[in-house]
Amino acid sequence: MKKILLLVFVLPGFIVFGQKWEKNYDYVDNCVCGLSKVKKAGKVGYVNKEGVEVVKPIFDDGNTFNEGYAAVRLGEKWHFIDSTGKAITEPLFDDAINFSNGMAVVAKNNQYGFINTKGELVIPFQYSNARNFSEGLAPAANTKGYWGYVDVKGNWVIKPAYDFSDCFQNGEARVMKGQKIVYIDKNNTVVHE
Repeated sequence: MKKILLLVFVLPGFIVFGQKWEKNYDYVDNCVCGLSKVKKAGKVGYVNKEGVEVVKPIFDDGNTFNEGYAAVRLGEKWHFIDSTGKAITEPLFDDAINFSNGMAVVAKNNQYGFINTKGELVIPFQYSNARNFSEGLAPAANTKGYWGYVDVKGNWVIKPAYDFSDCFQNGEARVMKGQKIVYIDKNNTVVHE
């Protein structure tokens, strides 16, 4: 019989095996902004790195934290909480995407707009769809469903002409018109396919 030698290397800052507290939950997400999203009995909450519940699992759904805030759903409505669990908005949104560049996409009555980290509506509900800000621009769709890009004041920087627009990364964004996908720069010039 051969003996097998098992070596386990533990590097500082790396967790090799799950924490003991993780077994208390049905689901544990990655730790972001010092908190992990957890699920227990179908409800979402948030725990710190030690497994201490910072926000009890009372929500019907929730996103991971980003920029210190998370979108959470109670019943049919979404709202935002800070990392202590304090609500920064009332639960009145039909949909919500986490903060990016200090603004978050929210929807109400099939229209999308943007709020700031104080919970104030800074770009009115006027788009049929929208995605997060990145590099100063956000993809948004007009009432006819065509996508373009808006600035932080809600002004069209790239007029809506695409069937879909993705967020900018490294000065480029993927857009689709018909079946063709290309990458554009912030001047709406095709940089490559």
